[in-house]
Formats: sequence, C-alpha cells, structure tokens
Amino acid sequence: MSASTSGLCIIFQPSACSRPPPPISRTFICFLPPSLRILAETTLLGFANLSDPSPSNAHEFTVSELAGALKRTVEENYGHVRVRGELGRVVIARSGHVYMDLKDDRAVIASIVWKGVASRLRFAPEEGLEVIAEGRLSTYPGRSQYQLIIESMEPAGAGALMALLEERRKKFQAEGLFDEAHKKPLPFLPKTIGVITSPTGAVIRDILHRLRDRFPRHVLLWPVLVQGEKAAKQISAAINGFNTIDPGGPVPRPDLLIVARGGGSIEDLWAFNEENVVRAAARSDIPLISAVGHETDWTLIDYVSDRRAPTPTGAAEIAVPVRTELLGTLQSHHTRLAGAMMRLTGRKETELRAAARGLPRPEDLLGVLSQRFDFAAERLMRALQTGLDARRERLISIAGRLRPQHLGNDVQRRSDALKRLGTRAKIAYSRGIAERERRLASAAQLLRSLSHEGVLARGFALVLRPDGTLVRQGAELQTGEAVNLQFADAKRAARIENGTKKPAPKKRKAPMPPSGQGSLF
Repeated sequence: MSASTSGLCIIFQPSACSRPPPPISRTFICFLPPSLRILAETTLLGFANLSDPSPSNAHEFTVSELAGALKRTVEENYGHVRVRGELGRVVIARSGHVYMDLKDDRAVIASIVWKGVASRLRFAPEEGLEVIAEGRLSTYPGRSQYQLIIESMEPAGAGALMALLEERRKKFQAEGLFDEAHKKPLPFLPKTIGVITSPTGAVIRDILHRLRDRFPRHVLLWPVLVQGEKAAKQISAAINGFNTIDPGGPVPRPDLLIVARGGGSIEDLWAFNEENVVRAAARSDIPLISAVGHETDWTLIDYVSDRRAPTPTGAAEIAVPVRTELLGTLQSHHTRLAGAMMRLTGRKETELRAAARGLPRPEDLLGVLSQRFDFAAERLMRALQTGLDARRERLISIAGRLRPQHLGNDVQRRSDALKRLGTRAKIAYSRGIAERERRLASAAQLLRSLSHEGVLARGFALVLRPDGTLVRQGAELQTGEAVNLQFADAKRAARIENGTKKPAPKKRKAPMPPSGQGSLF
C-alpha cells in the first residue's frame, strides 16, 4: 500500500510473495483526495474469512461506474497542474499527437500533447530534456491508468535550453552544415540588401542609419517576429522567400541577406536556434549575415551563416564599405598609379634615348640599300628592253613566213591526204561488214540445225505433262495419265494406255491398344 501527501493515493494489488500479507493489504483501489470524503473502499478479509457469508456494507460498483467515478474525481481536483520532470519515451504519432513519459527518479506519469498544442510548442520534445509542463490530469479507463494532458510546455530553465542547444549544435555539425566549404563569399558592394527583422524595433533603424552613413544601398525589409512561438516559422519563410525572387523581375533580388535581432536572454533568442531556421539559412543561395543579439550571444544560425556580425550595426558595417573611405582609397590608388606611370614613362624614355645613341645613322643604313636599289632598277630596265626587242624580231620572222601561196599549198596537200584516208576507210568498212554478215549466216544455220523446231519439222514430237515439264522416258508415264504432244505446227492432248501401273496405296495399320489392363469386352 502506498500513499501520497498530494492527496492522490492509488493502491494496486500486491504481487505474489513468500507469505500471505495481512488482511488489510488486500485493499485494491482507494482514493483519498484532501478535504474530501473517501469515495470507495473495498476490503477483503483474510484467507480464512473468504467464505464468510456475512453481508458487507460497502457500496457495489460496476467497473464502468468505478472508472467514471475515478475519472471525475481526478479531473475535478487536478484540473490544472504544473509539473517539472524529465521527458522520456517521446513518440510522435501519425495523427500529430505526441505521447511521452514525464518522470523523475521515483515516478513516471504518462503524458500526451494533442496535435494543436504540439504545433505551438517553441521546441521539439526530445528524450532526456527537463521541462515544465502545465495541463490537467485525467484517466484512461481502457487501461486503468492516469495521464497528464499537456496544454503548454517549456524547457526547465536556461540549463535545459543550453543542453538542448548543444545537442542540436552537435547534430548539425555532424551533418556538415557548419563546414567552411559551404560558406559563400560576400559581395564587395551589394546593390540590394534584404533585411529580415522586426519592422518596429531599433534594429532596423540602426541598420538603415549605418548603411546611410557608410554607403547608401537599396534595402528590402521582410518584417517578421523575432521572439515567440511564430517567430521561427516567419524567419525561415522570409529566408526562403528572398531566395525565390527571380532575378530581373519587378522586385529586385537581394545580393545579400541580413538576419538581425537585438540582445536578450536565451529564451528570447531561441527562435534562431530552431531547426527550420538553421536549415533555411544553410539552403540559402544568397550570402547571409547573421546579427543576433550582442557579441557574447551565439545562436545556431551564427554557425551556419556565411558571416557572423557581433551586432546588427556590425552587420551593416560588414555589408558595405565606407563611401568616403572608398573614394579616398580610389583617389590614392589613382595618384599612385599616375605617379608610377610617369616614372615608368620617364625611365623608358631615358633608356630609349640611350639605346638610340648606340644605333647607326639612318642615312648610313639606307645609303647602301638605296644604291643597290638604283642598280637593280637600271638592270631591270635594260632586261625589259632586250626581251621586248627579241620578241619583236621573232614576230617579224613569223609574219614573213605567213604568205598566201605557202598557205594554199599546205591546205591542198592536207586535203589530198584526207581524201586518201577517206577512200581507205570506206574499203575497210565494206570488208568488215561483209565478214560479219558471213559469220552471222553461219551461226544462224548452226542454230537451225540444233533447234528442236527443226527436229519437229522432220516428223518428231515432244511429250509434255500438263504442267509443261518434258517427259524424257516412257517409264515415267502411267496408264491413264494425261499428256500433251507438241508437233511442229500444233499441240494435241493425249492419254497413256499402256503405261506403268499405279502403285497400290499402303494399308493403314490398326491402332495399337492402349498399354495397361485391357477391356473385358
């Protein structure tokens, strides 16, 4: 039998032991709420009194009545409780409800968080986390157990939050989200900067003021809550929203993102430790600067961001350079570059003049070449004149040979030769034709002597089957078979009377009886 000073006393039947317990220990269930009467008490006497027929004054309950009475008593007296304990056996059902155990070193209470409440929790319940839960106590008659229906829950102090924060940090680090290889370089001078923070706090004013002082840029503000249950969802949605803006669209896509918030406790900054915020920052294609809290405040988004700023003002200083300093630097570089160019030009000019003094005079270099050019031009003119004179003399010689009398004699000689060649060609052509006609007549005579038509003309005939095949031997023909006789001038049908006899058809064998036992009939 066990009791509790809280007013609730649940006594279960003891397990088997080596000796019988005293009679009073056989009490099964008894509730003793404070300042209330005992609802029910059922006591069994000792083993010797089990068969005692004496009537009992105890009220008789059905199982459902007793379970209902217990449920009403528990819910009426423990309608709102605040419990501190450690989470164990956390199970998230498909329906979205969360079932867990709330325990300490001496007791365990089954607990449940309905789906609607679970979606509003600021953190994900994890086994081993110490929490403070508020809700109401109820019973589950189907299993004879009581359970705590949690309506709100938060980590039990900063120590529990730090433990959860360290556990998440190790988890994300094991996934490689904090690797330097994933860090993206920041643009030197972003044209558009996207800021994710509260629109009413001092953070956005500090960022805008610092940007205006250093180098004015186009700023897009995505207003979000930076504290509370809905903050993490809005921050992750803002990061994803900036990344979905199309370049070149009506809304300019930021070249740089700043996620900022002022200082606060670990509970105030907890939204920046949530998993959806960390993963959204890791997935961002736009370089991201985290500026959450003060320099001593570290959140998980600081590890995954491309650059961490100690304060929101520091984020603006990291994002853009100082315009006046940049102009001064450019002017200094311009002055240094101009001076360097002048010094280099002067040095090269001096070197060129020194090198020019070692070169010969241009007239000395060109004098010999000019003289050689004059000699070559003179020889070229003489050669051209000599060639022209030789070709003129040759042309005169050829023209002298082109007299009409010589041309007429040459034409007559060539005409006589052509006539002689024509006469010889006609004689050779006639002889060739006669020889080929003789050969053709001889071949035709040989063809007529070897053709079957000549044989048929001498009184012979061809024996053909109806399909046109030739019968070469009489033994191939059978009595009554139809044939065709091909004469020299016509074809006649005939039938064979004294041919070979047709072979008798083979007799079909009777089918074999089936194997096995035969029929009696």
